Amino acid sequence: MAKIKPNNLLDTVVSVMTNAKESGALHLYAEGEHFDGRQIQIKGKKLFHFGTTGYLGLEQDRRLKQAAIRAVEAYGTQFPLSKSYVSHPLYAHLESLMGDIYNSPVVITKNSSLGHLGVIPSIVGDGDGVILDHQVHWSVQGAVNPLKLRSVPVEMIRHNNLEMLEDKIKKLQSRCNKIWYMADGVYSMYGDFAPVKELMLLCKKYDQLHIYFDDVHGMSWKGKHGSGYVMSVLEELPEKVVLFGTLSKTFGASGAVMACTDKKIHQKIKNFGGPLTFSVQLEPASVAAAIASAIIHISPEIYTLQEELLERINYFNELLLQTNLPLITINDSPVFYIGAGMPETGFNLVNRLMRSGFYVNTGIFPAVPVKNTGLRITISRHNQKEEIKGLVEALEYHFPKALEDTNTNLERINFAFGRSNKVLEVSTIKSALTIECFKSIEQIDPELWNSTVGGQSFYDWKGLKAMEEIFQDNDPPEENFIFYYFLVRDDKGECILSTFFTYSLWKEDMLAPESVSKRLEKVRKTEPYYHISTCLCMGSMITEGEHLYLNYDHPKWKEAFNLLLEQLETIEKKLKPQYLILRDFHPKNAEIKSFLHNKGFLQLAMPEAASYSNFDWVDETSYLATLSKSSRRHFRKEIENFKDEFYVRHLVNLTNNELEKSYELYLAVKENNFGLNTFNYPYSLFKHMNEAPQWEFILLYLKKKGMQQVGVMFCYKNSANIYTPAVVGMDYEFSREYNVYRQLLYQTILRAKELGTRRIDFGLTAGFEKRKVGAQIHDRCAYIQARDNFALEALEWMRKD
Repeated sequence: MAKIKPNNLLDTVVSVMTNAKESGALHLYAEGEHFDGRQIQIKGKKLFHFGTTGYLGLEQDRRLKQAAIRAVEAYGTQFPLSKSYVSHPLYAHLESLMGDIYNSPVVITKNSSLGHLGVIPSIVGDGDGVILDHQVHWSVQGAVNPLKLRSVPVEMIRHNNLEMLEDKIKKLQSRCNKIWYMADGVYSMYGDFAPVKELMLLCKKYDQLHIYFDDVHGMSWKGKHGSGYVMSVLEELPEKVVLFGTLSKTFGASGAVMACTDKKIHQKIKNFGGPLTFSVQLEPASVAAAIASAIIHISPEIYTLQEELLERINYFNELLLQTNLPLITINDSPVFYIGAGMPETGFNLVNRLMRSGFYVNTGIFPAVPVKNTGLRITISRHNQKEEIKGLVEALEYHFPKALEDTNTNLERINFAFGRSNKVLEVSTIKSALTIECFKSIEQIDPELWNSTVGGQSFYDWKGLKAMEEIFQDNDPPEENFIFYYFLVRDDKGECILSTFFTYSLWKEDMLAPESVSKRLEKVRKTEPYYHISTCLCMGSMITEGEHLYLNYDHPKWKEAFNLLLEQLETIEKKLKPQYLILRDFHPKNAEIKSFLHNKGFLQLAMPEAASYSNFDWVDETSYLATLSKSSRRHFRKEIENFKDEFYVRHLVNLTNNELEKSYELYLAVKENNFGLNTFNYPYSLFKHMNEAPQWEFILLYLKKKGMQQVGVMFCYKNSANIYTPAVVGMDYEFSREYNVYRQLLYQTILRAKELGTRRIDFGLTAGFEKRKVGAQIHDRCAYIQARDNFALEALEWMRKD
């Protein structure tokens, strides 16, 4: 299988969010001329508001409103001058109050995102290193990204995994002055906490370790003077900790605050903090409102507000725990997450709740893995017990109906989140269709298989029978596949869908740029299974082509696909692969794209596929006439000029020496092409090719080099009269000088013409080269579902391009 192209994450995010918007779960507009925090009006309907981050309700406090009004009257709507020159009159008072809250020097910033962009590049030196928690807020990760341009090593660990953190510290401590671990105090999606006490113990153990906390979601509702969750644990801020809090969200105003006891860091940021130095300062109204809120925070009133919120949080927890609803994390934070699994289930449930008078947020990719979509519910002091109870009752009523609407069940949701089941449920899909799953191609009629999905490449019935024999009982684990074959039939026995999957190991950097693969291969010299995981993949890691036969004209094709996906989940529960991949689809098939996005799959670009079928020529002259003007020029210069340099042989059997040499040439291609970073194919595969009548070999020899073999194409002739050059081998000492690859492509076309085949399936990659010899190019995409995003995001931090 060829490497999937490096994908633009932003394109994927936009695609997912566009789908959410079209489903009515995102990019909504509030309406009305008045807002009290308890209800929010959307599409003409007043809804109880369970989506706010103003947990204490201070944004509606009259004292903050009046302070903002007075400031506008006194100082205007803004103070249009950089704070580096002159701060407006209210700033000094706010800085003093915030210093009292944290008992530390502070820096006020326009917002936390801008604050991170100013602080992180300033405090992290060129000789330092950074370790990110997987779930640390995007704004922190965005501020860290520019550090890669300064060659600062950036690593990522699984969420709250202290063992992994310590391992990364040990690896970095010999080459870094300081090691900065960056985490949230309270995580914004699931509402869980950082292990603050344990992190402080690590700081004592490793002198180089410093901690950077983003605690904006822990602010106000927790801690002395509402200083936040992290301060509620620490009580006093250590010198090796930099802490970010917020003046927005539950603080009720606008802006953010950085606190630290390291005077050098404080003065460095205060004097020059990048965008903090040049950006416009907070508006007078925002500063005045923050001052009014800070006065509340340093008074006993803050503890009354915290207790009132905690009472509501406890009440909601108490009600939820009496249900079967999948509450992902149980704690005393105001953020709750109810798992829905597939995006379409989450969107369905959000819309159902809105129709019943409740607004909640949707948790979607990239904030959570795409199949961990859910409801992000927040509790505030605005919420009263009657609507809290009403929300739970509405959830209990609508949750099973949303599952039924989207053909899923609680068991599947719990599996997606790694939870045990309170209630075991059977499949929700009731269908007149039948699905069959087989473990061997021998259980399927050859004619049926070859007339559906098996009519391509080298995965016809005989090809798969051979693959089953080759990829089992081998010592290296990567050379063992588990095969699964699926047929879906309607009530008349017609086959609507056929496909096969393999469970195997794969290199996670198959989805990454070459720079990442090169870096990982250096590590794999001593740790051969570094960033290697399991995958349940449509087709296999060695086959190329369309691996799914699906009759789109059948009225129940979606039902058939649903049956396949449910059957795959059953296999996933047993094997627990890290990835599920559906591959070789047409990216412009909008119906499939929408269908699979709603099922929790992300679309990723694959390399272009190529095929050749224009055999309406009789000689080289008429062949050239089928090419474009530029391709004819390319042919004469790059292929025809070198044709006489080669001696060409077509063989169905190789001697042992010839086979070993050909395998050596294949390995040369493999080792020089990190864009195709799979495991090496086993020698046993090539021995089988040499014994099976369906395989043949095109060999190139250089006449001037003593008839030295410099190229080989391993070709399969399948039952549908399709010719597949499946594997290539070249001697890189001569490949560029003599254009060996281009000559192999041309010789493949000549051989296919000679055999009378109806099409050549050239497979993936090198689309430019194949187009030049007359091949048609076809865009392809894959749909991927990961158990979590960690591996993909961790590899993203290794990118150099």
